[in-house]
Order: sequence, then C-alpha cells, then structure tokens
Amino acid sequence: MSTVCNHTFHIPVMGLAFTIDTPIKVARYGISSVISIVDDVLTESMREYYAAKAGEAYTPITAKDEDFRARRITAYIDLVKRIVDKQVQEMQRGSFEEGSDLARYFQLLPESSPVKQLYNTMLATTIPEEKEAMCQQLREEVRPGAINVNIMTKVDKANFTAADEALPPEFSDALAALRGFAQSTVESAVVLSAGMNPRLYSYIEQFSDFFPDANGRQRKEIILKVSDYRSAYIQGKMLAKKGLWVSEFRIESGLNCGGHAFATEGLLLGPILEQFKNQRNELYQELLGLYHQALTTRGIVPPETLPLRITVQGGIGTTEEHSFLIGHYNVDSTGWGSPFLLVPEATTVDDDTLQLLCRARRSDYYTSDISPLGVPFNTVRGTSSEQQKLQRIEAGRPGSPCIKKYLASNTEFTNRPICVGSRQYQALKIQQLQQQDLSPEAYRKEYNRIVVKDCLCEGLASSALITTGTGIGGRRKRSNAVLLCPGPNLGYFSGIRSLEDMIGHIYGRKHLHFSEERPHMFINELNLYVEYLNKKAGEYVESPAAGPRKYIESFRNNLLIGIAYYAKLAGDPVTAHNFDSAFPQQLRRAEEQLRAMPFFKDTNCTITENQ
Repeated sequence: MSTVCNHTFHIPVMGLAFTIDTPIKVARYGISSVISIVDDVLTESMREYYAAKAGEAYTPITAKDEDFRARRITAYIDLVKRIVDKQVQEMQRGSFEEGSDLARYFQLLPESSPVKQLYNTMLATTIPEEKEAMCQQLREEVRPGAINVNIMTKVDKANFTAADEALPPEFSDALAALRGFAQSTVESAVVLSAGMNPRLYSYIEQFSDFFPDANGRQRKEIILKVSDYRSAYIQGKMLAKKGLWVSEFRIESGLNCGGHAFATEGLLLGPILEQFKNQRNELYQELLGLYHQALTTRGIVPPETLPLRITVQGGIGTTEEHSFLIGHYNVDSTGWGSPFLLVPEATTVDDDTLQLLCRARRSDYYTSDISPLGVPFNTVRGTSSEQQKLQRIEAGRPGSPCIKKYLASNTEFTNRPICVGSRQYQALKIQQLQQQDLSPEAYRKEYNRIVVKDCLCEGLASSALITTGTGIGGRRKRSNAVLLCPGPNLGYFSGIRSLEDMIGHIYGRKHLHFSEERPHMFINELNLYVEYLNKKAGEYVESPAAGPRKYIESFRNNLLIGIAYYAKLAGDPVTAHNFDSAFPQQLRRAEEQLRAMPFFKDTNCTITENQ
C-alpha cells in the first residue's frame, strides 16, 4: 500500500464516536484519521445513516446473524471507502475555481509541500497550455488520507451464543474486530493500542493482506501506539518474528493525551523521542532481520524496501511545537486529536457537548477514575454523562445498565464477567461493603470508589447517534448522555473552528488565540507527571501495599533526568529558540516540587541527583 502523504499531521482516534466518520469528512483532502472499531453497534448505526445519504441500499446485519460483529465492521469500513473514493473521483473531475473541493485540497497543504508549491506555480501561470498541463499533473497528485482503524487490544471480551455457550476464541471482541478490518477492501492500517495482546498478535497471521504478495505489495499495515522505546522494541520484535512488519510506531504522551492515560515510569516525551531518534536505524535493522527470516520460512520473498515511520501525538498545540518535533526529532507526522473536537467539519460532536467544550477552561479538564478498566481517564467536568451518573447515585441506583458489555471483565460475584461500572456490579459491591464494620468516613471513601465508575461504552458512542439522529432501526435506543475524553491540552483552545482555521494554525498560516497562557507542551506533560507522582506517593504513605517504593523512587529519578535533558535543550544555542523565556524557570519550579515532596524526605530514599 502507498505510504505517501502530503500532510505532516494526522487525526488520531477519539472515543468511539468522535472520529467514527472523520474519513468521510476529511480524507478527500489528504488528511489521515482513525476510526474506532470497538463498537459494532455504532458502526452498524452509522452504516445505516451513511448508506441513505449515499443513496445505497441498506440491509441490516443483526445480532442473530453469524459472525455479525466482524461483518458489521467490514460493511461499515467498505462503505466509508466507497464514499471517500467517490468524493475523490468527483473532486479530480472538478475545477480549480476558488471554493471548489479541488482548490481546497491544495490550499490546506503545508507551504513546504512540493505539491502545494506546484499549485501556487499553476495559479501564477498565465500561458494556457502550461496552466492546463499543471492542472492535469495536480489532479494526479491528489492522495486521499488513510482510513485507518483502531483496536484497543485490552478490550477483548469473550462472547457467548444465545444459549449461553462459549464461542471459539476468534469471536472475542478484539479478534472479531480485526477480522472485520482484515476482510474489508480498504488498504490502510490497524492501530493497535493499550499494550500487548499475544492472542490478537498471533491471529493477525491468519490474514494474507498483512503479508507482501508476489509483487511485494502489502494491502494492510500495522501501526503500534507505544509510550516508550522499550515497548516499541519488544512488541516490534514479537510481530517481526511472525513475519508481521510494524510500519509505524505512534508515540503518545503517557499523560498529556486524550482518553486513557497510560503513564510511563516517569519517562518524559522529549527523552523518549531522543532515544527513538538515536536508535531508529538500529531498531529498523534488528526488526528487518527478524522479519526477513520469518518471511523466508513462510516461503515469501521479502520486499526490497519497507517503511518505518515514527510519529508522535499528545498535547501538541502550536505550529512551533509541530515544527520542532518534525525538525529536531525527525518524526514523520504529528497527531492533533483533541483540538479537532472544536472542528465540526472534522469530528462528530453533538451541539450541547460542543458548547460545553467552548465554555470549558483548563481547570475543568482532569484525570479521573471513571474508567471500568481501572486506568486513569482524561475527561472534562460538566458532561451529560457525569450529570446522569450523579442523578443515579442520588436516586439510590448507582451504576449503568450494561448493554454492550465491551468492558465486562470482573468475576468477583459472578461466573460470567460483568463490568464494574454496571448497576449489577455496584449493587453487589455496595451490599458487600455494608456488611463490613467500617467507620462512616471509611465507608464513604470506599463507596465513592465504587460509584465513580461510569459507562464508557454508551457515553463515548452517543454523540454520533445524537448528531445523526440514528440508532439501529432508525431510533436512539440507548442513553443520550455523552462522555468526553479530551486531553488537557484542549483546555487552552476555545471556540468553534473551521477546518481552515485549525490546519492553518498547525502550519503557521494563522494563530488561534488561547483562552489562557499556555506553557510549552513539554512543561504541560512534566507538570502532569509531577502531579501524578505526588498522588502515587500519597497512596503509598497511606497504604504501603499500594505499590513498591522503588517504583516511586525510579519514577522521580526519571523525571529529574528528563528535566536535565530539557534544561540542556533550552540552553543549547541550536535549539534554544524553540523555547520561550519562561521555560527554564518552569523547569526549576517542577524540580523544586519534586525535591520537596514529603514522601522523599520522610523515607530517606536515595535518588539520582540532577546534575
């Protein structure tokens, strides 16, 4: 498959619904994005909606149909591809008149793009024959953005028949989702996130599209979302040994991101990117050797060239940061997610939620404990899902009806897994709590830990159903409460924006004004990690069994090493211009907070000093 891209940014997956139809909105402009394929109920609803808009016949795939989950996902992806292909064909046949899709395609490109430069030359050309030749060449240069998909590998619930008989492993949520993508006609990549799933990785081997054909062509690629170099190295080797090539390592900030926040052990984004930069070729060569060996064993001739893209996302907010990441760390693209929630032309956010985002300040964004997965989850205060949860608690019926069951994994009270955000689990857990001899304060604390969990399956999907007025059968059968998962960086953006506004901001053609003073992305991430460590240290003091002391000590050491690295960057004449005058002082303030933490004073632990 082609890896050519004229843009230097991409739109990552957001929630279940927010980017569910983003390729239909922006792929024709060459912008790559990612669809979540966790929720087959949502994909089926969106297929019904977009089939009608495209004038195509819609035949429902019901839960009674064999392999319905994979078939729904395949059908939706194929529909998205047909719509995008038609859009591109119509655009290529169109004119270059101002306001046309064809003109807009080239106007949105970065000024550094050779294709954009050719477009500008064409506009300035006055000789008709030359102008027409350039127009034809430009039409041939149109490249739609990739229709990539995301599978959160840990969301892999086993499934059962209507008669309560266990289905074979290949019908688990993650494996069925992969099959749905693998059997689609799209040539793109699956983004695997949230860590390793050996069963899923082995299952990929069943599909020929992930291997090169006789001509060295590979129809589908693998992208790994990783938090650090070690994770990329381990997972890349595991897949290479199976003859599966990772075409892109998508590095995401552990905490300065949307959705689930998988914190590193204090490893900051800058040092992580530095390691990828310095060891990129070493990583490529080692993976290539394992990959060639595995393909040879399979009797497949390895292709002559293979891509190994390095991209980064999480908390990027200015054209200066975008350019620095590409120029200094040699990354191939940067991911801009949460800011696009303010761009209705790119994402799907219902009106009430969009207005909430426009009103929200940076202090409204926080890392919560609402996820049933037990992983910190970035969200914003005031969502309709939060209001619904509080109303249920007030009414004495905490928890959510568990309809989709994607996050059902707890067997504390039942033989079949249930979700800790469900009404069933919370009722059982509270009943157990009431039987314990706890003080009112201790009881309330434990009670709050139970009822804080919310329904991600419904909350992260409902925005698209509200916006389109759909649901299987043309009705919104589920909750209308919306749960948001933006990263804290969105707190600095404000107002509804056009596609031109946001892309112009990314490429430096215009600057969107922030709602309040915004530190550099490296400082924002550092502060989040200091806050996270302080919380973890407090949990350890309260209950030493909460985690090993060495983890907390190593965490702080890594932060201090990161601070020293940033101080060196800011002091180097070659890179100093990428940081404002407040940057060194902000580093010192974070270091002072680390050294002043009571935990380290009280435990007499040894640390690596920041030289």
